[in-house]
Amino acid sequence: MSVIKGIKGVKDLLPEETPRWRLIEEAARRWAARYGFHEIRIPIFEVTTLFARSIGASTDIVEKEMYTFQDRDGTSLTLRPEGTAGTVRAYIEHNRAAIPVPQKYFYFGPMFRHERPQAGRLRQFHQFGVESLGMADPQADVEVIALLWRILSDLELPGLTLEINNLGYTADRDTYRPHLVTYLKQHESGLCANCQRRIEANPLRVLDCKVPECRAITEPAPRLADSLSEAARSYFVRVLAGLDRIKIPYSLNHRLVRGLDYYNLTTFEVTATNLGAQNAVGAGGRYDALVETLGGPSTPAVGFAIGIERTSMLLPESTIRKTPEDVTVYVAGFGGQGAAAGFTALEELRLIGLQAVSDFRSATLKAHLRQADRLRCRFTLIIGDDEVAKGSGVLRDMETKVQYDVSLSTLGRQIYALLSGS
Repeated sequence: MSVIKGIKGVKDLLPEETPRWRLIEEAARRWAARYGFHEIRIPIFEVTTLFARSIGASTDIVEKEMYTFQDRDGTSLTLRPEGTAGTVRAYIEHNRAAIPVPQKYFYFGPMFRHERPQAGRLRQFHQFGVESLGMADPQADVEVIALLWRILSDLELPGLTLEINNLGYTADRDTYRPHLVTYLKQHESGLCANCQRRIEANPLRVLDCKVPECRAITEPAPRLADSLSEAARSYFVRVLAGLDRIKIPYSLNHRLVRGLDYYNLTTFEVTATNLGAQNAVGAGGRYDALVETLGGPSTPAVGFAIGIERTSMLLPESTIRKTPEDVTVYVAGFGGQGAAAGFTALEELRLIGLQAVSDFRSATLKAHLRQADRLRCRFTLIIGDDEVAKGSGVLRDMETKVQYDVSLSTLGRQIYALLSGS
């Protein structure tokens, strides 16, 4: 009797490797909690229409890579190739838009794509992902990018680079696409077969091709940046300013377009230098139209996913874990100067190991305190324009109503000391 072996591109995770995965999962959970994200668990398979409509019928995933099968009643079902579509479907189906605080989710689990197996790319692979729904603010983009960067940096992965690009709005890409198509058709004979097919179906993906000949041909191609509206440019400037404010390094990459149709404005990717051609460890972007495309209310959103297999390949043996704190601080930053100082304070608290959250939609102290109560935060850090002028903030115990003055210059150390005695 022949021995039954596993399917090509589907690996067993043996006991020797599971500690590395657990370390990654614990770090991701810890940082997600600090940033106010909550776990959601979505089905492994969904109706095929969900992915065709969300990811894009002309993408490689939908055209060639999905595992699709007929249910007994004839319904077409598909094993999930990514986690965003299912999360958005759950958000719509359970009317989460009616909840008055931002909906911030994270998830773990297997994804499935019929690809040619290689290092870091399998047919069953695993991801940690986050989705932040409800905030159309560049600070929400910065928050999600910061979370991605903190997780991977905390794991001490070597050679990390954050690449970022501005995809603009749908109208911007509609303006740009004819210019790009005209250029690509003039050089079609020199492109690989995949890129020749993409010229009509998904021309922006040609820019992301890793084939050296295609990259050389597209280097002089018209750039999307030249077709962006002033609104799209302004939004991206604010994203970059936010990253600068919290000292997260980045590199602009005009070729970064991502393989999914639903992205707009900010798109980003964290790469590693020693993973070969498939060098992305985590990636994501903003997708403001997806919820509405799937039948929900107009809802801005931004998110990312981390590949667990690729992260595990890079994980140093010397990585040391830290114990997370379980006290959540809500940061109420309001006013022109106070909002900026509040966002900086969020990062300072998270970097010393505390859970810290805020609602960027709230513009007054009263609105912030209401959200702090709804989020059941034990403490609220109040920073308005007056506090910035004085160089101090107010830490309020939401249970006892006792307030403490804290210096903005030594914020983290003072709050950590106060919370340690709570």
